[in-house]
Amino acid sequence: MGLPSPAPDRVAVVTGASSGIGAAIARELAGRGHGVALVARSADKLAALATELVGTGVRAEALPADLTSPAERAALPGRIAALGLEPVALVNNAGFSTVGPVHAADVDRELALIELDVAAVADLCTRFLPGMLERGRGALLNVASTAAFQPLPGQAAYSAAKAFVLVYTQSIAGELRGSGVTATALCPGPVRTGFGAAAGFEPGEAESSLPGFLWVDVREVARTAVDAMDKGRLVAIPGLANRATSVLAQLTPRSLLLPVVARSHPGLR
Repeated sequence: MGLPSPAPDRVAVVTGASSGIGAAIARELAGRGHGVALVARSADKLAALATELVGTGVRAEALPADLTSPAERAALPGRIAALGLEPVALVNNAGFSTVGPVHAADVDRELALIELDVAAVADLCTRFLPGMLERGRGALLNVASTAAFQPLPGQAAYSAAKAFVLVYTQSIAGELRGSGVTATALCPGPVRTGFGAAAGFEPGEAESSLPGFLWVDVREVARTAVDAMDKGRLVAIPGLANRATSVLAQLTPRSLLLPVVARSHPGLR
């Protein structure tokens, strides 16, 4: 079983839903009739998206929260239950990257990345999976990255965090086998959203450092994500070119790969 069928009292919880991939996944879910609980820090953006999706005929709740806060993460299941809603899917999309060498990094920023990209994923999985298992239905989607398949000098903490998400999700999938609950890791390559600017890339830097054929439209990423959840797939990589380069990255010896990646990364120039 993959993504449970829509029902008035069922929602997919989508974190990082105020923009980018998270908002696109929420729209894709709503377009297929699924209610959504939208989670992010930006209350105004969440409210606007919720209003948009309600207009399509589905239940959409805006639940502003700072997921770097353990207390706010802990409160989230109770907030959803208080609305009389069953979380039948969890999309852990919230996250960000830093850019530059580790020796020049801001310590607080690096630790905030680990808190959101790693700790929040584990926290929310641990909180939401028991209910799904008890009911015998549910779908988990953790958003990793093609960066999970290789070291990434210039974004060391980010690639390591996404490697955690990938292996963590695969491990959970093994634990859930036969339970009626599925776990999927989404590994997008480069996508034109506000992600690069938030990470610290200068305008045009990311685009100039990566071939055009690797870039995938955010709507295609969302379709791939929801299709993968629906089918209970283990790993989903949007775009044929990204699937090929992910295999190549895993097979290439690190002694050959690292110098090439380091030379080409804008954050190390």
